[in-house]
Amino acid sequence: MPMDAESYDYIVVGAGSAGCVLANRLSADPKHRVLVLEAGGRDNWIWFHIPVGYLFAIGNPRADWCFKTEAEPGLNGRALNYPRGKTIGGSSAINAMIYMRGQAADYDHWRQLGLEGWGWDDVLPIFKSHEDHYLGGGAFHGAGGEWRVEFPRLTWKLLDEVRVAASQAGIAPVADFNGGDNEGSSYFQVNQKRGFRWSAARGFLKPVLSRPNLRLETGCHTERILIENGRAVGVVYRQNGMSRTVRTRGEVILAAGAIGSPQLMKLSGIGPGAELAPLGIPVAKDLPGVGANLQDHLQIRMIYKVAGVPTLNEQYHSLFGRAKMGLDFALFQRGPLTMAPSQLGIFTRSRAEKERADLEFHVQPLSLGKFGEPLHRFPAFTMSVCNLRPESRGTLTLASPDSTAAPRIRPNYLSAEEDRRVAADSIRVARRIVAQPALAPYRPDEMLPGPDVADTEEALARAAGDIGTTIFHPVGTAKMGLASDPMAVVDGRLRVFGITGLRVADASIMPTIVSGNTNSPTLMIAEKAAGMILQDARG
Repeated sequence: MPMDAESYDYIVVGAGSAGCVLANRLSADPKHRVLVLEAGGRDNWIWFHIPVGYLFAIGNPRADWCFKTEAEPGLNGRALNYPRGKTIGGSSAINAMIYMRGQAADYDHWRQLGLEGWGWDDVLPIFKSHEDHYLGGGAFHGAGGEWRVEFPRLTWKLLDEVRVAASQAGIAPVADFNGGDNEGSSYFQVNQKRGFRWSAARGFLKPVLSRPNLRLETGCHTERILIENGRAVGVVYRQNGMSRTVRTRGEVILAAGAIGSPQLMKLSGIGPGAELAPLGIPVAKDLPGVGANLQDHLQIRMIYKVAGVPTLNEQYHSLFGRAKMGLDFALFQRGPLTMAPSQLGIFTRSRAEKERADLEFHVQPLSLGKFGEPLHRFPAFTMSVCNLRPESRGTLTLASPDSTAAPRIRPNYLSAEEDRRVAADSIRVARRIVAQPALAPYRPDEMLPGPDVADTEEALARAAGDIGTTIFHPVGTAKMGLASDPMAVVDGRLRVFGITGLRVADASIMPTIVSGNTNSPTLMIAEKAAGMILQDARG
């Protein structure tokens, strides 16, 4: 009997980072029939696998949903491109490949909100359980798992000197960002294997696609969740121009990300009734928190011209340089083609009185106007800095009841006064690092925001609004919380309040954003979710 002749035990919407983990874990028992619906396609494009391919994937409709934000007052009226991965593996197929968990205090804060089982001591074993770290297992790392972590295969003299400058500015070097306190400087560890990107699809999904109880369908645009008598019983999706309905005798699990999951809930009548009713969407459950609580890391991209030290800019514009890059990769899987978008990380405090690091620098031996444009023709490096724990909260709302219409994304960057203060301080910290003796031989010349921007909070915050852009970390739009929280969408077991048989298991459930890159925390959420789903099924 074909698998689609009857209902499934689990329907997973989205084969991104979270969906790949869920597919693997939920189908491990051959008794469970699992269907995974992915709106994008297969990852059969070379630039999904060569690390530097992010330069070609971001902004390309083959790889990116190409969302845009609304015009942002905090960014002085600018709208931003808002990349999201459009393939199996989701954004892990186009992201920075940085392996980062955040800080122990992030998760302990979740536990302090009443979310038992989400503290650092609870989640660290989950991170380790699927990790395959290049140094092997230990107190903070795992070995033999599906999620490969390696040291980058390329270093740069300029970045080494930036690290020395950071030390001269009082920011000590550290060996590992992932032990619970990431304050300090280090090269980022990356999700790669022998010079190639290691996406969630490569690690978790592709190795198990031969399981007869697991079915993956791509090019499937899920239109709505079927809800009967307060229970999610299936989904309706469109594939190849045809509408199809599939049912579950178990659960529907949303893993469509911080944009897709709340959008699908709203299209299905789960969300703020005041928003849905005017669109003609019958309200199945009035949950005002769906699409609220949007958080993201705004990066302020400072660029410095340099002299007397190599950067990728010159190599990119040289025929000989490009040929050498190609040969290095083809013969040894080394060199600039293996580069993650950011190589050196610096975590520090915007002000001395901060309890823990609240800034993350991504330092790159290159510069460009924006993703999709060529690198600059002059030697330069970029010091992107983001506020790790912004107070600003944005929203995601429907533009239309049409499921193919992009939602309205309003991050509300820099709307909180404290965020403007931290933005100003972060530029000051960058300038202090660059002014240290270690970099003096290279005569760094500030191109962005520019030396004419005065050292006042007003001028620096305005400059941050002029040059700030997303670092692609949207979370929080279906937040986890207690039943007493009117804005909570899911409980501590990720079950949607008021709808039986429906869970959300992706970055949208974060009540507060983690202090670092968000991809690996998303995998942890999915891993924990799978365990809870299977445990609940056993009773």
